[in-house]
Amino acid sequence: QVQLVESGGGLVQAGGSLRLSCVASGSIFSINTMGWYRQAPGKPRELVARITSGGNSNYADSAKGRFTISRDNAKNTVYLQMNSLKPEDTAVYYCTVVSLAKQYWGQGTLVTVSE
Repeated sequence: QVQLVESGGGLVQAGGSLRLSCVASGSIFSINTMGWYRQAPGKPRELVARITSGGNSNYADSAKGRFTISRDNAKNTVYLQMNSLKPEDTAVYYCTVVSLAKQYWGQGTLVTVSE
């Protein structure tokens, strides 16, 4: 089993920044893709950004130019730097990793962006 613990969520004003972190622990043999999804109230969960073990990343259109995903393989940690936040970024953000073809999810961290 792999456990994921997210941190860094909170309340921020529009235009502000937050940095999310997610640490993976447990039976980690080979972590491939790490990423972030989000789910706003009444909406389906959607991809925000993901990054491969080789450092290749891709972003949702809504995140391009504002968010940056990075990872520290030695620490089994993935980060999401979020700048120029908008009220529509308000959601629960979930960390996810793929290890040995199995996907794991964190418990989520709430990001609230006020006007």
